[in-house]
Amino acid sequence: MEKKYAVILIRGRIGMSHDKKKTLDLLGLYRKNYCVIIPATKEYEGMLRKVKDYVTWGEIKPEVEKKLIEKRQEIDKKKNKPKKFYRLAPPIGGFERKGIKKPYTIGGALGYRGEAINDLIERMLR
Repeated sequence: MEKKYAVILIRGRIGMSHDKKKTLDLLGLYRKNYCVIIPATKEYEGMLRKVKDYVTWGEIKPEVEKKLIEKRQEIDKKKNKPKKFYRLAPPIGGFERKGIKKPYTIGGALGYRGEAINDLIERMLR
């Protein structure tokens, strides 16, 4: 089975440079608390490194991915296709202790978090 990343936009786009906004557009992240699932390739990993100060990501488990798919039943009315992003609520209990401006490695919410992304998604599903 192919490894996939779940990517969640934590911080807003106000004041962000144009190239980082373009990268988020290519990922399909348009608003805070949006989540996308992408394959773990070198190209996507480069994009994630570029916007690491605004997103968090990690390997998603298949059962959590199933919950996301069941939760979302939105259809893009113009194209009659399912949308590529998932709308999530803010996490129950909040983000990590040091907030949304620090990396996950030192107790914040940003950057790579590995398997811990599944716990965050569970807290954001309502």
